[in-house]
This record gives sequence, C-alpha cells and structure tokens, in this order.
Amino acid sequence: MSEQISLTPAQQKEVDRQFEILKRGVVEIVPEEGLKQKLARSIATDTPLKVKLGVDPTAPDIHLGHTVVIQKLRQFQELGHTVQFLIGDFTARIGDPTGRSETRKPLTEEQVKQNAKTYVQQYAKILDMSKTELHYNSKWLSALNFADVLELAAKTTVARMLERDDFEKRYRANQAISLHEFFYPLMQGYDSVALECDVELGGTDQKFNLLMGRHLQKEYGQEPQVAIMTPLLEGLDGVQKMSKSLGNYIGIDEEPNEIYGKTMSIPDELMIKYYELVTRLPLEEVKRIEAGLKSREIHPRDAKMRLAKTLVAMYHGDEAAEQAEEHFKTVFQKRDLPEDMPEKEWTGASPVNIVDLLHGLDMVVSKGEGRRMVQQGAVRINGDRVNDIQEEVNVRAGMIVQVGKRKFVRIK
Repeated sequence: MSEQISLTPAQQKEVDRQFEILKRGVVEIVPEEGLKQKLARSIATDTPLKVKLGVDPTAPDIHLGHTVVIQKLRQFQELGHTVQFLIGDFTARIGDPTGRSETRKPLTEEQVKQNAKTYVQQYAKILDMSKTELHYNSKWLSALNFADVLELAAKTTVARMLERDDFEKRYRANQAISLHEFFYPLMQGYDSVALECDVELGGTDQKFNLLMGRHLQKEYGQEPQVAIMTPLLEGLDGVQKMSKSLGNYIGIDEEPNEIYGKTMSIPDELMIKYYELVTRLPLEEVKRIEAGLKSREIHPRDAKMRLAKTLVAMYHGDEAAEQAEEHFKTVFQKRDLPEDMPEKEWTGASPVNIVDLLHGLDMVVSKGEGRRMVQQGAVRINGDRVNDIQEEVNVRAGMIVQVGKRKFVRIK
C-alpha cells in the first residue's frame, strides 16, 4: 500500500489525531506507515476501516488482561470505524497453541457455545454491541472442503511454521506437535481473508498469527491488513501474565468489593500501566498522575484508590464504586471487620486441616490455591496468621476465617 492520498489540512490533522489515540499503549504496529495510509484513505473517502479482533471462547470468564485489546477496539469504534468482533467458535475446538508446551485438549461444541455466550455478555460492558459486527468463524471454516484446505495449506511452509517460538521450542525438545496445530494460524489468517479486514488487533503473543493474516490476504489477492499488538498485562503478583490459573487476576464480573480490594494489592510500579491499558482516563490525566507520583505530590495509596474506584465504576457503575471505596476504608483502613460478613455453618469434622477448612467453606477454588494462600501468609483464624498447611483447626461457632485482605467468613 503506497498510494499518495491528497488530504486537506483539516483531514491531515484528523489523521494525526486518530493515529496518536490509536498508538496509546501499543507495543508494535506492522507496518506503522500502513496504518497512517489506511487512516488517510478512510478519512479522505469517508469510509470506516474494518477492524477485527478474534477471540476463542476457551474459558467462561473475562479478566482485566483480556480487556487491554478490547479497550483498543473501543477506541477504533469511538473514532467511527467498523468493529468486527469475531468469535472463534471453530478455532476454539482446536485451541490456540500460542505459548503452549503441549497440545491443548479440544473443547466440545457445547462448551464453546456456552463460553461464547458469556464472552459476548461481558464484552458488551466495554463495546457498543449495537455498533459491533458479530461474526463466528464456523460460518466459513466449516464450509471449506478438503480441496480448499489443501489450497490453504499450500500457502505456507513447515519451515515458516517452525519459526513460531512455541513450535520451535517444542520441536527442539522433541515434544509432540500435532499436525492440526499448524492449521490454527492458517485458520486465524483465513478469518482476515473472509472478513477482508483492514486492521487486526492482538496481544504481543499473537504476532505470528496476525502476520499470517497479512501473508494470506496477499496470497488471496487482498491488500494486507495492519497488525496492532498490545502488551500483556502482569497480574497481581507483578511478575506473571494475568491468568486465572495463576490466581493473579481481576475478573470484570467479580463483585465490586473484590475488584476494589484486588486493585489495591497490585504493586505500586504497575499502577500507571494499569491506568494506561485498562481504564479510559485521558492520557494527559494519566501522565499527570505519573508526574505526581514521581514528585511525591500524590501518595501511591491515593492513586491506587482512584484506580480501584475507576475500575469498579467501569464494570458496576458509580454507586457501586462509592460503596466499594467505603467498604475498603471501613474494613482495611480502619481495621474493622465488615458488617455484612457472610456466615456459614460447618458440618464437617473438627479438628480439620486448615486447607480442607478453606476449601469446605468455599473460600478458595481448589485445595492447591488453599495451600498457596497458607504458604503466602494470607490466611488468618480470629486475626492470627496460619503458616502451616498441616495445621489442624478446632472449629467453633463465632470463629472468623480470613483469606487475603477481602474474604471473611464467620462460622455458625
């Protein structure tokens, strides 16, 4: 794409404005000049760009890490471009091999349908779904016959596939790579051909798949899309990528008090990254907060409380955000116990292993998480920390069990 587009000064100013907005919080644009040219043509011809994001509904819940790229999609939408929200109901049955050290277990069609339904409901909290094109890639992928699949496979080489970091590592380690996994990037790339999209979004871990879309569009005689890659968001531990399996996540469907409290536990050095990537605060305001933190005019606690309140308001509304902040001040700043502490009856054995108690009270999702919480010093009985995963607890009425800073249960 190298045509020269004649723009008025006002149109050029709009191109520059949109480009500045869209490059916020972006790691890489391939090619950067290509995005500027597509924006120029869009504005000159008053034709919105077709901007695709594909998601595989492999799990039912969305966390803040997932929303980084959705916020970028929302920016395109607010600038008047056409959002193509693609549910990978066909590709999800294979599973994206990105970052995997082994072949994924395939999902059933019923699992995929149920997860897709919850994805759409949760993403509607960020996108205007009335202005969003919703696509399912089973529409075109399931229609391909074997000759079509062979033609698609002929568009690339095994050597190109082995350039993928995860495939290369598994190949060198003599770990199995199922042949159908090679088809995942081909299918994701073919989605771009089917939708004739101008731009595709994805995290940095999706670079190979996004570039495959550019390659296949060229092979099928289309103008290659621009690939925009957003950063991966570290979780509450400040180290690992946010993930449900690691327990370091903030889910957008979690209760307001949980979102607020979890946000208050993120490392100080991650605050600005969260502000920039998962809130809608203007960039100028984010830079003001950053400068205030550096000059110590803004206390980190105050900046974090604002971040927590902002996130709760985004997903639960302003009133819930006010209440969550008051709850936090009451429970954690004033060191009081919550007035509405849930009560649960214990009908199991006593004494009982601390991990079994936590799991039996539904305070942890698994015994593995329970063991981690104890080992991290996050468990208290009547205010006293429990450090030994082998500890036996004599359960009594009125006993208060605490996990982390936010979960309390009073034994009935």
